[in-house]
Amino acid sequence: MLFLGTHTPKLDDKGRMFLPAKFRDRLAAGLVITRGQERCLYVYPLAEFERIATEMTATTTTSRDVRDYQRVFLSGASDEIPDKQGRVTIPQVLRDYAGLATECTVIGAGNRVEVWDSAAWNSYLDQVEPAFAERSEEVVPGLI
Repeated sequence: MLFLGTHTPKLDDKGRMFLPAKFRDRLAAGLVITRGQERCLYVYPLAEFERIATEMTATTTTSRDVRDYQRVFLSGASDEIPDKQGRVTIPQVLRDYAGLATECTVIGAGNRVEVWDSAAWNSYLDQVEPAFAERSEEVVPGLI
C-alpha cells in the first residue's frame, strides 16, 4: 500500500496532529518521524524505517557526507504510537525544524508520509509545479 494524496490537519497546542484517516491503519502499530529534505518531516511505518535505517547503517562511514546524513536523519528520529483517536505527537525539535505551528499539509509520498507547514508546502509547490507540468524528458529512468 502506498501513501497517496494531500490532507490538511491542524496541530493542537500540545503538538498533536490527527493522522489522515486513510493512513491510520498502516501507521497504527507504530511510526517514526524524522527530518526530511526541504524542511519537511518524513513519517515512516516502523518496519519501513527499520529497513531504511538498517540499509543506511550498513553503508561505509568513511565518507563525511554519509556520516553527516546519517547523524542528522537518525538523531532527529522519534518513534511514536498514535493514540486511540489517531493523533500523534510531533516532538518540539521536529516542529521547530519544519516550522510547524498550526496549519499543516500532510502528503502521501509513496513509502512515506510528509508533514509540511502549509505555507511552506504552498511555496514549494508554486516553485516546482510549473517545471513538473512542462517536463518532457524522463526524470526517473525507465519509469514513464
